[in-house]
Amino acid sequence: MPLNIPILLTWLRVALIPLVVGVFYIPEHDMSRFDQGVASSLIFIVAALTDWFDGFLARRWNQTSAFGAFLDPVADKLMVAGALLVLVDLGRVDAVIAFIIIGREITISALREWMAQIGASKSVAVSSLGKIKTAAQMVAIPILLYGHSFINGVDTMVIGNWLLWIAAVLTVWSMFYYLSKAWPLIKKVQENKR
Repeated sequence: MPLNIPILLTWLRVALIPLVVGVFYIPEHDMSRFDQGVASSLIFIVAALTDWFDGFLARRWNQTSAFGAFLDPVADKLMVAGALLVLVDLGRVDAVIAFIIIGREITISALREWMAQIGASKSVAVSSLGKIKTAAQMVAIPILLYGHSFINGVDTMVIGNWLLWIAAVLTVWSMFYYLSKAWPLIKKVQENKR
């Protein structure tokens, strides 16, 4: 396993996941719900920034590696899944939305794994649609973790839920996009097995 700054940033993101979740399990007499929301959303934002920064540094310093390519998306999916589960538990996100987003991540990860095994991983490379979906999620989740009104009474729950619904729609759309790109290869592999 290579050890460089981009990999360390990815490991930092993995280490921050339990903190995003754990903040909400601190007793309320030690930390108010408001403070929990602020702390968890700030931790999530730092983790999300490491996601962007580790990729940027890996490309810039030419420190990309197979291990980094494996760990980075795993860290992202764990971070999103952990935060969504907390939000479902807090009643801030509908379980169906969390299931759609987490289910898509599992499906596409499995598809990418299988496509890599048959030597066609470029067929399911990250698309701009997937990047827009990720951006909507990465904005929605810290807003929902914060869970309180902004200045002038702006309702974060409405904004966060709209963004998460947009992310869920893009999630389904991008899943079908990736599956449609892979479908000809899936058919070809099945035909070769006959």
